[in-house]
Amino acid sequence: MVLDRTELEVPVDAVGRRVSCSGERATVRYVGPVPPTSGLWLGVEWDEPERGKHDGSHEGVQYFTCRHPKGGSFVRPAKVSFGSDYLTALQQLYQMDGEAEEVLTDVISVWGGVKERSFESLQSVLLVRSEVNGPGADGEIRNTTPNVRWLDLTRTLLSCWEDVATITQQLEQLEGLQLSYNRLRLPSDPSAHHQAFSNLKVLSLIGCDLTWTQILDCAPMWPQLEDLCVEDNNITELQRPEVVLQSLKCLNLSRNPLLQDSVLSLAALPSLEQLNLSKTGLTAIRFDDVPAGSQTAMFPALKKLNLSDNNITEWSVVNELSKLSNLAELLCRGNRLLSSDGNRKTADQMVIAKLGRLLFLNNSKISPEDRRGAELDYLKMFGEEWLKLGVQSQTSTEFVCQHPCYLSLIDKYGTPEEGELKKVQPFALKNQLLKITFVFPDDAERKPIEKKLPASMLVQKVKGLLYRLLKVPAADLKLSYTSSKVVGTEFEIDSDLKTLQFYAIEDGDRVLVRWS
Repeated sequence: MVLDRTELEVPVDAVGRRVSCSGERATVRYVGPVPPTSGLWLGVEWDEPERGKHDGSHEGVQYFTCRHPKGGSFVRPAKVSFGSDYLTALQQLYQMDGEAEEVLTDVISVWGGVKERSFESLQSVLLVRSEVNGPGADGEIRNTTPNVRWLDLTRTLLSCWEDVATITQQLEQLEGLQLSYNRLRLPSDPSAHHQAFSNLKVLSLIGCDLTWTQILDCAPMWPQLEDLCVEDNNITELQRPEVVLQSLKCLNLSRNPLLQDSVLSLAALPSLEQLNLSKTGLTAIRFDDVPAGSQTAMFPALKKLNLSDNNITEWSVVNELSKLSNLAELLCRGNRLLSSDGNRKTADQMVIAKLGRLLFLNNSKISPEDRRGAELDYLKMFGEEWLKLGVQSQTSTEFVCQHPCYLSLIDKYGTPEEGELKKVQPFALKNQLLKITFVFPDDAERKPIEKKLPASMLVQKVKGLLYRLLKVPAADLKLSYTSSKVVGTEFEIDSDLKTLQFYAIEDGDRVLVRWS
């Protein structure tokens, strides 16, 4: 029997290997014939399920299985690449071979703009979207790139953690590792590989389809890890890390559909300073170990918390955050925390007043003047309710639960007097008009346009207004905005069915208008 050339090129251990096909990544699940056609086929499961056609079956025969009903395809071996080893990929990237390296005169540009003159002196290696599939010859990585401190292997063809460990154990100075958008088989004995990651401080595993249980199973490999990013994975329920991840300072869980009651499983991490829970669907967080106005023992080191773009609507959540003893920075944009007058600035003032130790809110530094103004306004805003309760106000459980900061503000500024109380304004149109300046960065000759618009106005309506002013179809308009509070940052306005208030657009902000 004469074997087809493509059959000879298929590795004997092809099942489970990672492949590249037309720029897309997939995992081989089957190697063999698919009658009634002739020749060899590879059954692959795509990383992006929409790339596939079926669930691994053909004409009633199940050749392999997929997690998604349309995640599989059959492809000819000649259409795929099984990749190359680390050093081959490195040489291809820099278009060098062993002889050229010895006489290298041109510099190599690497991470951070640093210029290096040889592989040996490289401190950063970026093999993003390369077809690295393994370590290659034993010891060659240590001999060739011994000084690498940062390694980026995003979206490669690595198949398992054992291959990653064989690479990293030869990089004894490695501190940062980027493994995002890979599909790695879990190691049979994670603790056996801890020496391979002994100096690792930063690890990124974005989009690797991992559960929290799988991450904890792998964690013994990373004994010194301080910064872990597992954004956009398959994490739902969190379990308490026992023994592992005890040195972790920064954890990013953004874009995972978390079960909010499980968030407190992280509360005992002794070194955790930064926690990103944005876009996780949270509606509440509670620290029931202590009453309102007290300090929780949970999250003892937490300084920065990101709760942006969740479904938080209740002020009780902010009251709970006041129990965190070291919280200094909070991000909470994209939630519907509303003050009674519907003004975003008033809502921000309430957050500042409720969180007495906060130094930054939504990346803006809170000045002493900002804090004093927010706290005095808070005293006046709820002073009438306080005065009506009279002597009972200090013992009213309901009032203290709603306003745990109030007694401390009275200690700081004194009891509010009736004549200086700030009347709570109804949520009315006149109280939520925003002065917005429309600017046109791509049309230097067009003058800015200033308008007063309700915070509740839909972006769709704003585009309709701009159509009447500019005679440009609303569908062609692209909007973003800038705020004086966050200098140098441009925020995209990407949904026509959201309100200006949803995007936290405030009085005096500038909306940038572009069109195609």
